[in-house]
Amino acid sequence: MPDPEELYEVDSDVPVLDGAVLLHHLDGFVDAGSAGNAVAEHLTSELGGRVVARFDVDRLIDYRSRRPPMIFATDHWASYQAPELVIRLLHDHEHTPFLLLTGPEPDREWELTVAAVRSLVERWGVRLTVGFQGIPMGVPHTRPLGVTAHATRSELVGGFRPLFNRMQIPGSLSALLELRLGEAGHDAMGFAAHVPHYLAQATYPAAALTLLDSIERSTGLDLPKDALRDAARHTDAEVERQVADSEEVADVVRALEQQYDAFAAASGRESLLADPEQLPTAEELGSEFERFLAEQQGRPDPGES
Repeated sequence: MPDPEELYEVDSDVPVLDGAVLLHHLDGFVDAGSAGNAVAEHLTSELGGRVVARFDVDRLIDYRSRRPPMIFATDHWASYQAPELVIRLLHDHEHTPFLLLTGPEPDREWELTVAAVRSLVERWGVRLTVGFQGIPMGVPHTRPLGVTAHATRSELVGGFRPLFNRMQIPGSLSALLELRLGEAGHDAMGFAAHVPHYLAQATYPAAALTLLDSIERSTGLDLPKDALRDAARHTDAEVERQVADSEEVADVVRALEQQYDAFAAASGRESLLADPEQLPTAEELGSEFERFLAEQQGRPDPGES
């Protein structure tokens, strides 16, 4: 394998980060409700931060499958929006430093990219790496959203209920990163918020809030939430309006509510996850992932359902 350190450039004045957390979300894999992307954009918008590492996207991206946007103005090309795969250094409300890796999921050289991130984890003394995304599920928006947690050590997700014993789904670089970091003895974990399948193609801030809560719980970071809460209230109100205007959609939501409540009552708990055997099978969820990936082209504008 080529030297992974040739894949990125690092600022020379990065402060000591021993014990910091690295959060990551890459565009391109399943992210129902744009939940993971909303968290990444929210943290960048609210906390700012500066880029401390930049990856060589020319080696990693297939431009013909994901063509970057360009602006044509009257008689000339005015601008080019180059893709960026970067790590930013941010600070939470308690001034605790943490890192955020964002950008397009590489189309090639996955193992080299993972090795490059691992070299930065070891260089900076990162104690925990955390990924996050949304996944489509047959649940109603009127009930508490669930979250699936996974990690390189079971102790890291002791407070979360598992969904399945074993399943096969399409791979992602984020999943490979968690796997390889665990094999190297590093702590890594991830969260997938359960997004109502009828909202999977919209932007659903409530799912982003669920992810942010899980990240805080696992990392101890004190992260901003007010803007996401406001967006969630606005979106939920719009969803309710659209449900009220469509009897067909309202019937679907009522059926999901009845199913959810029956599962919760049977288990004596408030969460649908309390009875995992009643959830979709691993094959069904894997098929749903593949269907969702196939529908990523031509997504509706944010806020539409």
